[in-house]
Amino acid sequence: MTSHAPLRGILLVLAAVTLFACMDTAGKYMMTKYNVPLIAAVRYGLNLIILSGLMMPRHGKALWATKRTMWVVFRGLALCAATLLMGFALRLMPAGETVAIIYLQGFGVMIAAGYFLNEKISAVGWLAAVFGFAGVLLIARPGNALDPLGVVLALSCAAVSVVYILLSRILASTETTMSMLFHVALSGTLVFFVLSA
Repeated sequence: MTSHAPLRGILLVLAAVTLFACMDTAGKYMMTKYNVPLIAAVRYGLNLIILSGLMMPRHGKALWATKRTMWVVFRGLALCAATLLMGFALRLMPAGETVAIIYLQGFGVMIAAGYFLNEKISAVGWLAAVFGFAGVLLIARPGNALDPLGVVLALSCAAVSVVYILLSRILASTETTMSMLFHVALSGTLVFFVLSA
């Protein structure tokens, strides 16, 4: 059974968004010097090494044990696709505009959660989503000199991210957080080392 702690959830989301902003800015800088798959391979590879080193002594085989392996792997591949799409979008557009467009994922998650997970969205939630959507339209408006391919890549990243987030919510009922983190790191390491070879 999932516990509900909205304030804690909000604080964790704010912390994650802050870390993502730092990562996106650093990624934008690195992608002007190196190719996207190489940067992602290093990122996921270091993640796998650190996660395994810190958590394997404590969790043992439970670190990679899964009950719905196919969906856990698919979730990891969805994040790989989102990483690749975002990387190429960042090469074509400024980081602020790219991230603003990708944050349309929140609107997509609300719609999909209501449809697939039968979660009820409050009026305040819908109002916040509409304002967020309007903000994205303001940033990505026609004539704003954003690269059209970059916009398509950022929108595609947002769509794939919705799949990743929904699967995270669905799989949380049967999989441990550690095993989902491990399989994301493993999938990303394998995929991006192959792509960067």
